[in-house]
Amino acid sequence: MAGGKLSPRQKMINLMYLVFIAMMALNMSKEVLSAFGLMNEKLAASNTISTERNNAFMAGLAEKVSEQPEKYTPLKEKADQISALSNDFNAFIEGIKTEILAESTDPTDYEKMDRPDLLDQKFFKSGKTTKDADEFISQVATYRDGVSSAIRSVKEVEPTVADDVEKTFSTEDVKNRDNVNVNWLKYNFEGFPLVASLTKLTQMQADVKTTESKVLSALLAGQQASELSFSNYEAIVVPDKTAFFSGEKFKGRIVLGRFDATLKPTKVTVNGVDQDKVENGQIMLDFPAGNVGEREVKGELQFKEGDSTVTIPIKSSYAVIPKPNSAVISADKMNVVYRGVKNPMTISIPGVPAVNATAPGLRKAGGTGKYVMDVTKVKAREVSIKVSGKLANGTSVSDSKKFRIKDLPRPIGTVRGEDGSIKMSKSGLDKSSIGAILPDFDFDLKLKVTSFKFKVEGQPTVTVSGGRLNSRAKSTLRKAKRGSSVQIIDIKAKLTTNSTYKVKKISPVIVELTN
Repeated sequence: MAGGKLSPRQKMINLMYLVFIAMMALNMSKEVLSAFGLMNEKLAASNTISTERNNAFMAGLAEKVSEQPEKYTPLKEKADQISALSNDFNAFIEGIKTEILAESTDPTDYEKMDRPDLLDQKFFKSGKTTKDADEFISQVATYRDGVSSAIRSVKEVEPTVADDVEKTFSTEDVKNRDNVNVNWLKYNFEGFPLVASLTKLTQMQADVKTTESKVLSALLAGQQASELSFSNYEAIVVPDKTAFFSGEKFKGRIVLGRFDATLKPTKVTVNGVDQDKVENGQIMLDFPAGNVGEREVKGELQFKEGDSTVTIPIKSSYAVIPKPNSAVISADKMNVVYRGVKNPMTISIPGVPAVNATAPGLRKAGGTGKYVMDVTKVKAREVSIKVSGKLANGTSVSDSKKFRIKDLPRPIGTVRGEDGSIKMSKSGLDKSSIGAILPDFDFDLKLKVTSFKFKVEGQPTVTVSGGRLNSRAKSTLRKAKRGSSVQIIDIKAKLTTNSTYKVKKISPVIVELTN
């Protein structure tokens, strides 16, 4: 532009144009830097609001736990796990931001944050990534995998929520505009102005807050959807009276009743007596039937709802009759029978000294009316128990009852008896046993861990046989840093009383090392 056969005057004019263009580019660069800074401030302000919203959600959930612990405690535990993962990762990112701004006299003077030196020196040296870079990637993976695993362990939450988390915090290679695979960390942070990297880190914090809010909402929505599902309803036949004479017309109505095993009233009063026996959301009544004739059942249920108490009246009646006309069959544990265990049963017909009961897997267990039912090999979802006998006058009576068959619930892994996300010293973990339990299950079953996988951040996964760390796992543990996470995953176990039963997938345990 300034070459060729030009006059000195023309060369000077051309040179001035170059200087002018350079000055415009310089001013535009400062404006871009300021724009990044303003964006960072807005993201930080939004993160503060998101934090307050998430804290309010957790406070509301804690209040729900105080009202209905059986219903909301499992949900609160899962929410606490996700909240802890989010808080740890957010604090880690905040530490990096504090470090790269340490030399700035004015953290809001964005026009001076045009050099990439600080973050490049921290993450990249001699064309390779540093230990700090590896730690950064590991922290992203810990957060991503921990939240995803927690979500996928809740059957009421759609798996797409976990898919979104894995996509948002993916650290896989990225294709650049030349369609060439580039390392994720280099693609996002190498060579960028300091203010741009600062804004990207704040955006990651915003993604964490948004993810936490989305997951917490999904947990609550899943809980509500589960409660409102028609699978929780049963058709209940309510007769106008509880006994009819031969030749009478049956009169009554059919209503839908929702059963919630976690629902527990604050107070129950029946016929003037407080009742405190609640099983699977049902108030278990046990009092003398009284003399022959019509008898009333009156009382009330009380539930705590916020700062007020809701009262539901109880009003019903039953007939006490002198002769039995049906069999009475009850499960000693609950109204279902489980595969993998021996379900105790009490079967009798009032007024009949001896009865004959038949059903797949049913056998006598000693004592009058005592049976044990093992439905491990029954493929159907329900089983019928048929009962027959003879009254004292020789009249035959018979009846049958259907019971639902369910698999054992999903166990959760434990370390030293603790589950979920826990803190522990290296020496404590080294000596601890890995176990599995069925929390809040009516049967006292013992599970024996046969194997598990031991994962320390930044090191290969170790497969361990049995329930304690082997030498290889202990060696890997000794290399772990303070504050790093250890994952106990893919836990395998079997029932000590029934080794042939296939136990469901066991929830993992995450241990944060304290030293």
